[in-house]
Amino acid sequence: MKKIRFLAFFIILFAIFVSSESVMAQSPGKVYVVPIKGEINRATHNYVRDVVNELNNEADVEAIIFEIDTYGGLVDEAIKIKDVIIGTNIPTITLVNNKAASAGVLVTIAGEHIAMAENAVIGSAETIPNTEKILSMWRGVLRDTAQFRGRDALLIESMADSDIAIEGVVESGKLLNLTAQEAYALGLADILSSDYNVILEHFGFEASDVEVMEEGLQVKLAKYISSPYISTLLLTLGFVGLVVEILTPGFGLGGTISLMGFGLYFGGNILAGNSNWTSLILFVVGLGLLIIEGVVPGFGLPGIGGIVFVLAGTALAMQDLSAAVLSLSIAIIVTTLVAIVMVKFGYKSKILNKIVLSNRHESNRGYLSTNTMGELINKEGETLSELRPSGFIVIDGEKYDALAESGYIPEYSNVRVVKVEGSKIFVRRI
Repeated sequence: MKKIRFLAFFIILFAIFVSSESVMAQSPGKVYVVPIKGEINRATHNYVRDVVNELNNEADVEAIIFEIDTYGGLVDEAIKIKDVIIGTNIPTITLVNNKAASAGVLVTIAGEHIAMAENAVIGSAETIPNTEKILSMWRGVLRDTAQFRGRDALLIESMADSDIAIEGVVESGKLLNLTAQEAYALGLADILSSDYNVILEHFGFEASDVEVMEEGLQVKLAKYISSPYISTLLLTLGFVGLVVEILTPGFGLGGTISLMGFGLYFGGNILAGNSNWTSLILFVVGLGLLIIEGVVPGFGLPGIGGIVFVLAGTALAMQDLSAAVLSLSIAIIVTTLVAIVMVKFGYKSKILNKIVLSNRHESNRGYLSTNTMGELINKEGETLSELRPSGFIVIDGEKYDALAESGYIPEYSNVRVVKVEGSKIFVRRI
């Protein structure tokens, strides 16, 4: 009887163990939604890379949905994001929820499965600048990714090259843009929906939990500040504030605006990964050289070096050199206009006064002009020394250098001024 009870207990325990293992084996994993929104830049790539690397180390991840809503951005960073998506062993779904333009097209076709919201659009993937070399490279990347994922490569390339014509789809001279319904009809989109559960069910995933990843404040701030438009605005505020601070006494509003502008400009681009601390160091060194130039009269090597370092530091803080040059040009033009207006309204800098000679020789301080000498004509005075032909005379208690008009004039003789040429006074004995 004891043996039977022991055997029954063992069978029940074994059954419980097997059933629990079966439940665990059939238990669906988690699905994570990773947003890729706004401009695609280095901050976007860093965020996607870090999240995917973290999920690669988790055991219960069933799939990743990359939710895309972007007008595009930097091609280099889009290629890096594509590599991250393709490189993960976790099943991937790209969901175009609103729009996927320019570099967003590459990110979209990098996923194993593509879903589109019913009101979404995709296309217009032309590069800027659109040179033959850059466009050829970009078409190659799009074609390679499309072929890797089993998509229509020519369809994708026509979004980037207006010279490609596809009968019944797009004519030559126009870039391809597709609505969600058109993309589905052409086989680019696998499903039209923005509902996570509907999408997962369509592709055979049974996730018990869908978690939407949120971009951290640092990532959001970096993406926002590092955009070319905001960077240009911050750079302009920095230079304008610096000029205002120089032209107004004491430390005040101008200096505060300048520090905030430059601080956000360099901080945002460093956080976004567009630059490193080298650019900030170059900028600070440049400002230091300009301050030295302001203290020392004249304009020389410190001033030239300061300008070069400041411009180099601000340009290197942005990843795209052409965007950096444009931003700098706008900032310099606006700053120059502000400086001209302020100088016109009478603002002066003590630093600039040391560089520019602005001293005035006034008569009440003992300085006399040549026009004042002309007033001495026909005035009478007395020689204080012999004139052979030059010497000293006194007129109305004032001492002057004088020349005898002709010959020799003895000391203490009465004389009359007959001519003044510049600073030379000619006298005649009377």
